[in-house]
Amino acid sequence: MHKQIGTCIFWFRRDLRLRDNHALYEALRSGHHVQPVFIFDRTILSKLEDKDDARVSFIHQELSSIHLRLGQQQAAIAFYHDEPLKAWKEIVKTFNPIAVYFNHDYEPYARKRDKEIRDFLKQGQVAVYSFKDQVIFEKEDILKNNDEAYTVFTPYKNCWLAQLASSVLKNYPSEDHLQSLSTCQQTMPSLQDLGFTATKQPFPSKRYKKVIADYHDTRDNPSDEQGTSRLSVHLRFGTVSIRTLVQEARKAKEKTWLNELIWREFYMMILWHFPQTVGKAFKPAYDRIQWQNKETEFDAWCQGKTGYPLVDAGMRQLNETGFMHNRVRMVAASFLCKHLLIDWRWGEAYFARKLQDYEQSSNIGNWQWAAGSGNDAAPYFRIFNPELQLKKFDPKLVYARRWIPELDDPFKYPSPIVEHKKARERALEVYKNALRD
Repeated sequence: MHKQIGTCIFWFRRDLRLRDNHALYEALRSGHHVQPVFIFDRTILSKLEDKDDARVSFIHQELSSIHLRLGQQQAAIAFYHDEPLKAWKEIVKTFNPIAVYFNHDYEPYARKRDKEIRDFLKQGQVAVYSFKDQVIFEKEDILKNNDEAYTVFTPYKNCWLAQLASSVLKNYPSEDHLQSLSTCQQTMPSLQDLGFTATKQPFPSKRYKKVIADYHDTRDNPSDEQGTSRLSVHLRFGTVSIRTLVQEARKAKEKTWLNELIWREFYMMILWHFPQTVGKAFKPAYDRIQWQNKETEFDAWCQGKTGYPLVDAGMRQLNETGFMHNRVRMVAASFLCKHLLIDWRWGEAYFARKLQDYEQSSNIGNWQWAAGSGNDAAPYFRIFNPELQLKKFDPKLVYARRWIPELDDPFKYPSPIVEHKKARERALEVYKNALRD
């Protein structure tokens, strides 16, 4: 008796690629026809302030490319624009699936959503299979000897590298099994259908081999546009495979770049184990800090008009391109928290709105680092001098002049919003008062 072939669903989420996609690979090899779906989540989209949000354009662009590729197989993605549970009720009604496949997500909202969808599917006797795909190690893969999560980066990194050395890093060649896709025709909604317009911001390419090889020499130079991989947006939405990137880093013997990938996983697992850090300091005492939170100063920071060129160039680069060099992110974040005494959550929310590569775990982790309240945080008394940082990392003002055309005109470019020495002394006093027992 022949096994009856049914339909299973593969749910695209943060894995917008056909190549080396773990859950897609498992679905395609399940022996059933596979129908891919994507949900434009109204819950998320309704909260976006900018109708030309670059991330929506990026997702739409990548899905369009996949949709065209699937058309060559007489297949298509089924699109939904709704709250996830409502969309899934429609998916089940339309396709009557016997199983659903998707890759893990680690953010608090995603975990809550996935539990709701799992519960709904299981009530209808639909099997649910989920897989690790966007990280090398997840959840409880890396723990201390007492089975607690690591909260300091260096021992986590050492354990991560030891596990990698003893693991076989397996790829999942999903691209070789596309013949198992269901035959169907589906129309993709336009950006306008979703209530958005196309961004004017360019997106970085996925070329990275030369950058990886030179990364340790070029990564701290903000004026070198080719000095960093710019792969963060591709990692964020899964248009490249993390397994491929780690394999390339090992091949190139590029430890500095691999280190950045480990930081990404460290912050993801911190958010997994400590979801409260979305809105609260990892070190609770830091929630006692008396922030000044002056809106005029916050606006000046957002617009890149603080009078400190490295901070201002970074903020203007962010506003125009959706990207900011990592070294400059550190200086701009430290300046907001310590020079202006503005709550790190304000800065985190602004980056969340503007960054193409916004990754909740890394963004929160790095902002808490800058504020002194997080893991491996810069101690509160370490306060970047933005003028010295400018001399060190942009000595010829190439980066600063590129983003601040009026830099050399004292009538157009503002004087410093605060004086460094006084701001530093004030920050030390405010932090000391908050952290007294």
